[in-house]
Amino acid sequence: ESAVRSKYEQFKRDFGVEETILIGIERKLADDQLIEAVCGRIERLPGVRRCMSPERLQTVMTETGVPIDDAKNRLKGLALSHDEKLAGLIVLLSDSGLKDRAGTVADINRELKYCQLDGARSFLSGSPVIVAELDRLGGTQENTKFFLVTLVICLGLLYYWLRDWKLSMSVLAVTLWAINLTLTIFKLAGGEMNFILGALSVMVMVFTLEAAIHVIHYYKASLGEADPLGSALKLCWKPCLVSMLTTTIGLFSVSVTDIVPVTHFGYASTLGAVVAIFAGIFVTPAILTVLPVRSMSDEAEQSGVGFARLGTWLMRHSRGVVAASVVLAIVGLVGLTRLGTKIDPLDFLPQDGKVMADVMRIQDDLTNLDSIEAVVDFGDADLPFVNRLQKVRDLERRLSGHRAVRHTLSAASFFPDPLPENPLALVGLLSKAQSREGNNEFVIDGQQLWRISARVQREPGISLQQVYTELEQLTAGEPVHFTGIAPLLEQAQQEIFDGFWKSFASAFIVIGIVMAIALRSVRTMALAMVPNLVPLGIVFGVLGWADFPVDIGMMMTGSIALGISIDGTFHFLVRYQEQWDLGKSSGHAVRIALNTTGGPIFESIVVSSIGMLAMTLSSFAPTVRFGVMMAALLMATLAGDLLLLPALLALRRGRKTDATSVATPIFVGRPKSQAKVVSPLVERVA
Repeated sequence: ESAVRSKYEQFKRDFGVEETILIGIERKLADDQLIEAVCGRIERLPGVRRCMSPERLQTVMTETGVPIDDAKNRLKGLALSHDEKLAGLIVLLSDSGLKDRAGTVADINRELKYCQLDGARSFLSGSPVIVAELDRLGGTQENTKFFLVTLVICLGLLYYWLRDWKLSMSVLAVTLWAINLTLTIFKLAGGEMNFILGALSVMVMVFTLEAAIHVIHYYKASLGEADPLGSALKLCWKPCLVSMLTTTIGLFSVSVTDIVPVTHFGYASTLGAVVAIFAGIFVTPAILTVLPVRSMSDEAEQSGVGFARLGTWLMRHSRGVVAASVVLAIVGLVGLTRLGTKIDPLDFLPQDGKVMADVMRIQDDLTNLDSIEAVVDFGDADLPFVNRLQKVRDLERRLSGHRAVRHTLSAASFFPDPLPENPLALVGLLSKAQSREGNNEFVIDGQQLWRISARVQREPGISLQQVYTELEQLTAGEPVHFTGIAPLLEQAQQEIFDGFWKSFASAFIVIGIVMAIALRSVRTMALAMVPNLVPLGIVFGVLGWADFPVDIGMMMTGSIALGISIDGTFHFLVRYQEQWDLGKSSGHAVRIALNTTGGPIFESIVVSSIGMLAMTLSSFAPTVRFGVMMAALLMATLAGDLLLLPALLALRRGRKTDATSVATPIFVGRPKSQAKVVSPLVERVA
């Protein structure tokens, strides 16, 4: 646990749960009596520890000698708007309310509706409100629409490539089975859904379809053999197994971050990938034994010839392709140095939604969501209460002078300034303060710890971390330390940045080891990583050049895309190495590898990318950005697999012509009848 988190947890233990809900009520719609009634009803809710209205806060201040006008002025910008047209209720959550934020928010809305202050007549803000809305947006019900669209699109693509409705429907049914199995195991293992896991179903579907497409292509290429299914499984088991390992490594590497929702996503998606590969490799062949499958279609044959032509073109322009890739990689690398992170919960909300409108109204007329808490620790110092109070008041004035601090509140806010000079009057005030000590969120431990709550606003060109640092400098040498939600958000931003690089680095290292073992060559492994790293660097470099920050949804995409894209690379290299070992020249081996694996690689990546793009229908911004980034990264790695990798192999030193004069059918693994049909076409493109 980090020092920032430890300090905040200690603060919560000392002063109680700090999460609050701010409720704004138009005073023209509700008089003070109705507002007090609402406050009382909300305070009796099980998820609420305390509810404070302007009237209640003002009463406490006036009882301790604060003039009524001064009391109102101190409440402006917190519980009263500056024009006094909007009243604010400050709701402090209890432990049970913190465990069920959504339920507490729903209870508050129900009470507002009972008092006829629901809808546009009241405004809710605060971290519990935002978290509850994010959970709703990332929940199953909201994600159903883009999941159904993904199903329809993928079914259409499957039929386009397979030309068989029964087989297409069966493969789609397998994906649904894999999704349900993943969710069932995840829930039985005690996993809880969160706003990031809303993308899990689509990811499992994409993984399953990708594996199934490869198996079906191998099967169709083996038709005419004595045992086509056995031949297909013999050809595909190794690359599919390696793809499962690389995909799960990429997904599991996400869990190295300290951000809990992202860690859970890493565990759940890893489980989904294992289930998907099992469904693709074992369940899909079972379907193929039941459903009659036609031989390779003319369209597929022409597609293979098209990839062979691509191979011929790459042989002629390999240096140009590699040079262009190097230039783009350098540009992307420079862009990576400009890459930043940002985590602002408001960015995740629909900009035209009610929650966003409520938050903005509260921020404009009452106060901001971001807070920095100053804890003044007097330790064992033998100071009278009045001296401590004056010290806190002086510190509060210093904090209030900072340009980003919008409002402060402390125990000193409830006492007159200056304090009465009459000793008897002062003793009376102190007696009243003593009677309220048990119901105080600002002074604890026998007046040892005092709290100053500062509401801060974000300004262009100044970060919360900068505000935090400057406040520490303002109070240097004083017995005060800072914590609160704002420092946690800043730490989360740093954790996103660190987690992004740590997960990607761990995925790169472990995947590299797996590839080196599978390919039995460190040199080939290094070559295999290049066409996957360069596209990823270019895409993230573009984000850096555009000053577009990485958020909690985008931080996971790099390592996941690397794990998925290695699948196509390995399929290609296995076919290439087979032909090289048979004595083919590098150019001939590239054409054969492109011919036999180009179609499955292209189709699986296109299906995956379109499936990811369907997430853009979500109302939850991290899900949308995750889908767009995954689609962009996968399409970029597709170019790496089908353009950069063959171009690099074409530059391989060694034999320039086949070492044997025996012609090898370009459709490796196909029956001879199909090879004869295609051979004349291949000769023309070669």
